[in-house]
Amino acid sequence: MDTMTDDLYRDVTDFAHDTPTWFQHLAEVWTELGLLLFGALFIVAWWRARRDDPRAFAIAVLAPLVTAVAYVCSETLKSAVDEERPCRAVAGALPSIVECPAYGDWSFPSNHSTIAGAAAVGLALAWPRIAALTLPMAVLMAFSRVFVGVHYPHDVVVGLLLGAVLAFALVRVATRPVARVGEAMRGSSTGVVRWFAGPGNPNQQAPASHRRPASHRR
Repeated sequence: MDTMTDDLYRDVTDFAHDTPTWFQHLAEVWTELGLLLFGALFIVAWWRARRDDPRAFAIAVLAPLVTAVAYVCSETLKSAVDEERPCRAVAGALPSIVECPAYGDWSFPSNHSTIAGAAAVGLALAWPRIAALTLPMAVLMAFSRVFVGVHYPHDVVVGLLLGAVLAFALVRVATRPVARVGEAMRGSSTGVVRWFAGPGNPNQQAPASHRRPASHRR
């Protein structure tokens, strides 16, 4: 398994060194810029959800929160596994395109990939139309971590899956209680709380579970 992973890492980094310098710089920038783009999309998704129903608002608020939880889980796992970075451990590999992280900044799983996987799924749940954007973004960000030479392929694959599964599960579990909090916030007497939760959609019917049966209405 180690030999296969090392060989795949060497194949990717060899390919990276064969690409033009400008493309290598682009990959280096993308590994960090992608995180900023996800952050911007979180803000846009929240802003859109302020005028939507409580459930949509809840998912938009949860998307960055579950991403943060996924990062903490990834960092905890990374500290427990203590896998050395491939840019130091793989014999015969070309130098990494970016500086190899310091000793003690372990490799497995990839935090960037975990964040990307969680953010992509969280945003796809909050704003389904942009799934075609966020999911490829996450894959490209994960690949870029191997491309620049700071992660093994298995680091990024596990990171993506860890982030995606945690995001999906946590959003499913937490949407209902957070939606109730969002409804309460929209009725708050505190202006900034109402502003954060937004006005909702006054023309939208309440969910069936919130409507009283016809036999109980007068």
